[in-house]
Amino acid sequence: MNNQKIHVAIAILYQDNKFLMQLRDDIPNIPYPGHWALFGGHIEPGETPDEAVQREILEEIGYKLPSFSEFGCYPDETVVRHVFHAPLLAKLHQLELNEGADMALLTPEDIRAGKLYSQNVGREKPLSPVVRQILLDFMSQ
Repeated sequence: MNNQKIHVAIAILYQDNKFLMQLRDDIPNIPYPGHWALFGGHIEPGETPDEAVQREILEEIGYKLPSFSEFGCYPDETVVRHVFHAPLLAKLHQLELNEGADMALLTPEDIRAGKLYSQNVGREKPLSPVVRQILLDFMSQ
């Protein structure tokens, strides 16, 4: 059994005091299925967290990150989340959703409430608790 933690790189993308989030697919074998989360993903062997976040954002929404900064690292029992932040300089309609069920710009009120209605799914969906905490930390700085 492999007890090594998985490392992921995720991005807080913000525009006009709103935060871009992905509604994860409702697939039982993925972490937080059917929850709102940040875009990003696994760090490949030989890849740095900086390289991974740029690659993942380009793959998932077709967006080339402008200059970005590290926000922090959020480890738990199984995953180490390397968190970056950058402005979202494109309009929502200019992005191409290549992974997930939906994407939306969430307000600080949505994040505090911990849920948002998805137009694509047709119902309210919860935020991932870990991502909600990361965003609350980011908004409090």
